[in-house]
Amino acid sequence: MKICMIGTGYVGLVSGTCFADLGNKVFCVDKDKIKINKLKNIISPIYEPGLDDLIRNNVRAKRLNFTNDLEKAVKESQIIFICVGTPTKKGSNMVDLSQVFNVAKSISKYIKNYKIIVNKSTVPVSTGDQIEKIILKKVKRSLFDVISNPEFLREGDAIRDFKYPDRIVIGSDNKKVFKKMQLLYEPLIKKGAKFFSTSRKGAELVKYASNAFLATKITFINEIANLCENTGINVEDISVGMGSDARIGGRFLRAGPAYGGSCFPKDTKGLISIADKFKTNLSIVKSVIKSNQNRKVLLTKRIAKIMNNKIKNKKITILGVTFKANTDDMRESSSLVLIPYLLKRGGVVKYHDPSGFKKEFKKNKNLKFERILSKACLGADLIIINTEWDEFKSIDFKKVVKKENFKIYDMRNLYNPEEMRKKKIKYFSIGR
Repeated sequence: MKICMIGTGYVGLVSGTCFADLGNKVFCVDKDKIKINKLKNIISPIYEPGLDDLIRNNVRAKRLNFTNDLEKAVKESQIIFICVGTPTKKGSNMVDLSQVFNVAKSISKYIKNYKIIVNKSTVPVSTGDQIEKIILKKVKRSLFDVISNPEFLREGDAIRDFKYPDRIVIGSDNKKVFKKMQLLYEPLIKKGAKFFSTSRKGAELVKYASNAFLATKITFINEIANLCENTGINVEDISVGMGSDARIGGRFLRAGPAYGGSCFPKDTKGLISIADKFKTNLSIVKSVIKSNQNRKVLLTKRIAKIMNNKIKNKKITILGVTFKANTDDMRESSSLVLIPYLLKRGGVVKYHDPSGFKKEFKKNKNLKFERILSKACLGADLIIINTEWDEFKSIDFKKVVKKENFKIYDMRNLYNPEEMRKKKIKYFSIGR
């Protein structure tokens, strides 16, 4: 099939590349000329394991094309995916849909024969109705269908998630569309993916509800971890004991920092905004948002306690600043609260992250990025493990720190407390 992906952000680029790898001809469109030129030269704007090689292979096979020419891409494609950003509006829980609506206006100029318009961006319930109204101003109803096909890609595991999905959700009010989308996804369905069809509004809500529930699991186990710390119980035992129940499942029951990234923070807020619009009180989701915000502050207070409230002039190393491992995404990362807090208290802070220097910290004084892990740890009074990158899981701390009295705050529970005690390292973790 011939496919047009509008937007070369995380969802559009990964999905477009993977669709090409399944044998389709894909046009990835973006108005950012610099980004498109880089992609033509196999320079990806995002950090995702395996993505560069996949782009290179499909560009060479002439299945994957990067372009600024929206008109050509729309005219040559049978299916058009909208994959642009839907951030939270500043100062509210409402979703900014301006990019989605601008795309709808733009593509309506070029539809001359039947197209399936697929919204893959995360949007509030009834956004598909609004997209349809915009396109109807210039295009006959018989020439297009607007459907919803939410994505469920985890950053750092996005390629695998695309190729081996738990389910493929298609929402449409025209049942004829389901057969065409089933044909597109047939290679994945044959490998075991469940093809789930529902109404357009139903698919829009599935995405929000899924992310809100996963955010709830993270927040729940983090609160249980607080209780474990006050009662001398190991939170990992609780996670295993709960997760062994098939009704609950063990995924997303790992205690740690507050959740972050591009999805959970904005989607929980977006869901609240939808509920308010329809006069529905989602008290559980509201509590999740509040608890997650409080957790960022709670962990900074824990650091102050670990350091006996003596942070000024202390050498502090942060290992990992992205919101999770295997991504360069800084959105809503706990480090954006943690590092300014330490600097304000007079700490001399270094950070190391495998994905490189972060522009978000460019203006911070007394903060240094170290490209080499051993240099970052050398002479530290406190090492904070903020992100669970693989290279942080087997560090010989005494060898790299090269001093006697230092402390480790492992916010990802990567190490065994008993082993740390045997090595006479002052070690602190989450819920243990």
